Amino acid sequence: MAPEPVARDPEYLDCGVLGPLRIGSTATAETVAVPPKIRTVLAMLLVHTDQVVPVSALMRELWQERPPASGLRTLQTYVLNCRKLLVRLTGLPASVVTHDVLVTRAGGYGLNGSHVRLDWLRFQRLAERGARVLSTGDELAGIQLLGEALDLWHGTALADVPAGPVLESKRRLFEESQLGVIGSLAEARIRAGLHQEAITQLAAAASEHALHEGLHAQYIRALALGGRRAEALGVFQALRTRLVSEIGIEPGHPLQQLQLTVLNSGPLAM
Repeated sequence: MAPEPVARDPEYLDCGVLGPLRIGSTATAETVAVPPKIRTVLAMLLVHTDQVVPVSALMRELWQERPPASGLRTLQTYVLNCRKLLVRLTGLPASVVTHDVLVTRAGGYGLNGSHVRLDWLRFQRLAERGARVLSTGDELAGIQLLGEALDLWHGTALADVPAGPVLESKRRLFEESQLGVIGSLAEARIRAGLHQEAITQLAAAASEHALHEGLHAQYIRALALGGRRAEALGVFQALRTRLVSEIGIEPGHPLQQLQLTVLNSGPLAM
């Protein structure tokens, strides 16, 4: 199976939003050392690569519903600073960056995707390929692809970016997509008999998402299938305690049924 192509063009931007905002050449992508509001502008452009981001959307993201009187001029200064950063990182002339990389369009600005390699888009491609391969029954190849997709994450998406409504919705979308891939990978590992790998992965995910019932259900199943039923029951009890004490609810019916199955040493679906 051929690996993902890696760009070697020094004018190519290797960008990351699956963690702190990173941008640079393929070999030297780095956390962006610019003021917070400029990071917000860069992030808005990156997550809408090859789209026009309206000035009005950028201003709402920066200042919500209360932009300053000088907001438009300030935004233009932020875009100018973004272009200066791209000139430094790509080595391209300022005129090329202005007319071909970070471009002005009617009513807004856009980032030309032909110069960008974004980790979110790579994550999506790898996740889709992994799902297709798993559907053919090739568990090990699918596991490899989904693992490569998750390896692109370096913490919480857009972790250091001040987020308004648009970026916050993107952050939630990214997180839900990550959780979906974690679940698919865990299921594939369980089917392949790789219980310990699934347990290790799910333990970390369940710790990070301490109230997520779906992840905990998979974690409990993996432990029980790995012969660790007492630990599985302990995970259920710890989750129940958190749910009751923090949000005042009991675990859902599927989790309660799973607990009974483990408690009674019943059969667990692979």
